[in-house]
Parts: sequence; structure tokens; C-alpha cells
Amino acid sequence: MRKLKPGVTPGPFIESVYLDRSRIYDADHYAFKMPSLQTFSMLELHPKVTFFVGENGSGKSTMLEAIAIANGLNSEGGSRNMMFATRESHSQLHHALKVRRFHALVPDAWFLRAESLFNVATEIENLGVQKSYGTKSLHEQSHGESFISLVESRFSQGLYFLDEPEAALSPQRQLEFLVLLDSLVKQDSQLVIATHSPIIMSYPHAKIYSFSDKGIVPIAYEDTEHYRVTRAFLDNPARMLKHLIGEPRDD
Repeated sequence: MRKLKPGVTPGPFIESVYLDRSRIYDADHYAFKMPSLQTFSMLELHPKVTFFVGENGSGKSTMLEAIAIANGLNSEGGSRNMMFATRESHSQLHHALKVRRFHALVPDAWFLRAESLFNVATEIENLGVQKSYGTKSLHEQSHGESFISLVESRFSQGLYFLDEPEAALSPQRQLEFLVLLDSLVKQDSQLVIATHSPIIMSYPHAKIYSFSDKGIVPIAYEDTEHYRVTRAFLDNPARMLKHLIGEPRDD
């Protein structure tokens, strides 16, 4: 990872995020119809790591994206210097968000979506800055390898938004990512991560928010559905398979 920048105020950088309903110009927009956002007004971020968890379509990635855009980042991912666009699909939520900051100066910032890593890698080549991301092109590595390479080579001290990083990572790579995550935290970085992975969300220096029809509420790690379902399955796969499809594995 890159060395800390001298003379830069360390994180955390964001204290909280507010929804200013007077700035909503289209109340029928899908983001404002999500059950998890119906009663949302304010979200306090952990000074180190904040996890957003929930079922598909619960709004966690929409919220992550909106906070990233509200912090001047490209909706398709990348650093503050990357303003490429292939298709405008982000929500209007960021227009109504207000960010309360600990520090105005953020030395580095990134929004990284697993599904748009290909586009980010292409933009890196277009900008001619490949040397900052390792000796090997991200396009010449696997999805997981390029993700880890980018984090190792480019992230240092800053504000980072990651959307479902586990989509690129095997279980072993997720364990490796936990080590990288801890290294970033020890460099005074602040991260906000939307994830389904019980491995990644196990990181101890963090707050977990659950997105559901009950709103956005703090939740303990072992109370998350992701942990409970995964543990129930691994404790007795044969029983779970018999319940789901009527028969166990044919070993």
C-alpha cells in the first residue's frame, strides 16, 4: 500500500449523513419508495468501518452510492479524478443528502463497485496511470486478483466506499481482504462497505446497519441474517439440503 501523506489530517472524515426532504424534487423516484428509506433521517458512521447489510433490493447499495456521489465521486466508481460514464443509472438520493464532516480535507477517496471494476480498469489505462496500480494491467488479472491488486497498490489513507467486494473474491481472498481492511484502518482510513459476506462483515472495529422494511437499524454481527443462515447451513448441510430440495448431497 502507498505511504501516508505527510501533513494530512487523519480520518475519520464523515461523522454522519442526513436526508434533507426539502431537497427531494421527485418524491416518486424509486429510492424514496424503498421501505428502508421511508423513515430515514440520519445515519451516524463508524469512525473506522461501517457495514450496510440487507436483502437484495433493500437499499444498501443505493445508500452507499448516494453517499459516495455526495462526496464528489463518480457514480460508476473510481477516484475523484475519474469522471467516465457508460450509462447513467444512479438514483437521485444524493441530491437530498447532507454530509456532516469531521474534516474537510480528505487525502484520498474511492468508490469501488465489483461489477464496474472492468470499466475502472479501462479508465486507468485511458488515463495512462497504470504504474500507480502495480506492474501488471488490471485487465490481465482475474476479477479477484485485480480487486486485491487495486486495493494493495492504490489505497492508503482516505475515505473508501466499497459495494459488495465479495463478488470478486473467493473465501480465501475475503480473508486476505480482512487483513488489507485492517491495514487501511491502521492508516487512519474510513470505509463504508455494502456486503452480503459474513466473513467480511466480521471485522471487529465496525458498526453494522441492517436495511429492511423496518428501516435502517444497527444490528449485532451474530444477529444478521447472513451470519445466521450461513451458520445454519454449514452446521448441517445435509439437513438444510433435504429441507430445500428434498434430498441431501449424493457423495
